Amino acid sequence: MRKIPITYALEGMHLGRTIIDSEGHVMLRAGVCLDEYYINRLYEIGVNYVYIFDPDFEDIEEDDVISEETRITTVKLVKKSFSKLQQNRKLNTVALRKVVNNILDEILDNNNVLMTITDISTLDNVIFYHLVSVCTLSIMTGITLGYNESRLKELGIGSLLHDIGKSKINQEIVKREGNLSEEEYAELCRHPEIGFQIIKQYNDMSLLSAHVAYQHHERWDGKGYPRKLQGNDIHEYARIVMVANTYDNLMTDRPNRPPYQVNQAIKLLKHMSGIYFDPRIVTAVVANIATYPVGSFIKLNTGEIGIVSQNNPENPQRPVIRIVVDVHLRRVKKPYEVDLSQMTTVIPVEVISERELSQLLPRTTGN
Repeated sequence: MRKIPITYALEGMHLGRTIIDSEGHVMLRAGVCLDEYYINRLYEIGVNYVYIFDPDFEDIEEDDVISEETRITTVKLVKKSFSKLQQNRKLNTVALRKVVNNILDEILDNNNVLMTITDISTLDNVIFYHLVSVCTLSIMTGITLGYNESRLKELGIGSLLHDIGKSKINQEIVKREGNLSEEEYAELCRHPEIGFQIIKQYNDMSLLSAHVAYQHHERWDGKGYPRKLQGNDIHEYARIVMVANTYDNLMTDRPNRPPYQVNQAIKLLKHMSGIYFDPRIVTAVVANIATYPVGSFIKLNTGEIGIVSQNNPENPQRPVIRIVVDVHLRRVKKPYEVDLSQMTTVIPVEVISERELSQLLPRTTGN
């Protein structure tokens, strides 16, 4: 299957991955044949991407660092945690620690899998999927940095709850994000300190986890907020979450822009290194990201186009490619694979968009 923008979904395509809301309810099951009603309805509720079955690439499927079940369970718990705080009720810290432990266990079990952003979220649950993705990437980065289990759990809780202060902010401001007045922006900028105050109330959660919420909008050059901390004065946990948070935001569809391609987002993170971010942390985060996710199409310097069929964890920028379009821009009758990690002269030059792909490989359905 492959991931496509909902605007490129056609009647007759078959859904490749079940779409589930933040309560864990099935909205549309894998295998359903899309029709005009389904496509329009998904678009209306803010589902911007779907996975579809594609007979040309039926044996290619993304590996995921954590299971769909764990992702959904965590999203439900985080959403419930936000709701409890809005009702002035206590967090279930036992359940929060349990889901972080589950995420950590699954990451350790899949330590040869790179991070890809695979969430299919609706407008009402983007923030909760965001928190799970940031937590996952942060823990992976902590492993890269050699953290022990105790530190990984502290980092995991802090990263999962880094935006918990937003539960106490006017939700219309939180969801609108852009086009805020000066007063509204100042209100939104209160969420790090609010989050710190929330987490530090709980004796079974580390004060360092609370400082992740407090410091995740600081900057390496000291121009962040709320305290304008600089360099190593920012706790390393927060420095990790700063990068993971920015990366996931870049990969998320916004009202004013489409998501970045992975290689574009990585390039921007590196450009911000030494200004916004600790350069060492940027290197550690990027080491865990699949530069060219499985299922994406890329053009090679040879002029050929292929789909990424497998990643090389030791060399994320040199995946295994299945060539599907030749140098004359004709479909290859018998696609074949090349392992770029074994080739020194063949390199990816650009990611091919769905628009470009549809022009090269026209199709009407996923049948």
